[in-house]
Amino acid sequence: MFRWPARPIGAAALCAAALTAQPTVFKTKVQLVHVIATVKNPAGEPVGALEKSDFTISDNGVRQEIAFFQRTTEQPLSIVLLIDTSGSTAKDLKYETDSAAKFLHALLTEGNPQDAVALYSFNYEVREEHNFTRNYAALDARLKLLHGEAGTSLYDAIHLGARALEPREGRKVIVVITDGGNTTSSVDIHTALKQAQFADAVVYPVVVIPITNNAGRNTGGENALFFLAQSTGGRTFYPDVGKLDKAFLDIITELRTQYLLSFYPQGVPLTKDPYHKLKVTAASSDLRVSARDGYYGDAEGAGSADARTAVSPNGRKKRPQQ
Repeated sequence: MFRWPARPIGAAALCAAALTAQPTVFKTKVQLVHVIATVKNPAGEPVGALEKSDFTISDNGVRQEIAFFQRTTEQPLSIVLLIDTSGSTAKDLKYETDSAAKFLHALLTEGNPQDAVALYSFNYEVREEHNFTRNYAALDARLKLLHGEAGTSLYDAIHLGARALEPREGRKVIVVITDGGNTTSSVDIHTALKQAQFADAVVYPVVVIPITNNAGRNTGGENALFFLAQSTGGRTFYPDVGKLDKAFLDIITELRTQYLLSFYPQGVPLTKDPYHKLKVTAASSDLRVSARDGYYGDAEGAGSADARTAVSPNGRKKRPQQ
């Protein structure tokens, strides 16, 4: 059986990339913006039988026409699974990897035959344990080898996972299992979020809380992960160690009841901020929609460096070369 070696991705690599990055202005005649949406009823149950006419989208406050609509189970799914292996998670790591293995087995034995998962671990560095694959046995073997060490490069892991997802087709998701700590990252939360937005990735943090007393928890890290999930249209889970299986089951349920909404921006007022604010709603006020809250697009002063990030007509983002 072919196995990709674990590959460390240190903070130095991220810093070098940032130093050599040259901002580039991209121009395009049309933009196709993709939005993945999850809809729930008042009981919190996913709603998977809506039609295009049930949704509205606004871009910087201007309502847009939905050009393409699809229930996303028809699209291949690429997931980056990030496992926190820092010293603070060592005690519960086996429970986490056992639940992750069940999640991967359920995910890869059903759904779209083109679905694939990449596995990363992170402590003081980020390691690619296995690139995108449908080989459950290979992923499970790597999970069994993980062990805890000091340091937590949480935002680096999200940033690098999003970069790996960016060129892939279909739906893109980051699932991160962590206690919320971040001690050694070379990028901040806003840089990690920006990369997730470039990749059109939805972030699902699973924050394992072995400590019920707030005095012993990393509530700042938990709030940061909630912010990442909310901004990308994901959801944050706070299970006890013994209830991880339920959290993963809920993620699978959401992934199988999502919608893809795409539109060409029309009549959108530009600001100096290239980040366009999106709002997605459902026709029924009883339904709650979770979707990304924006995307990087046209801005005032498009001739200046880094003023716009373009989306090509086929929906694949172009980005500054790094």
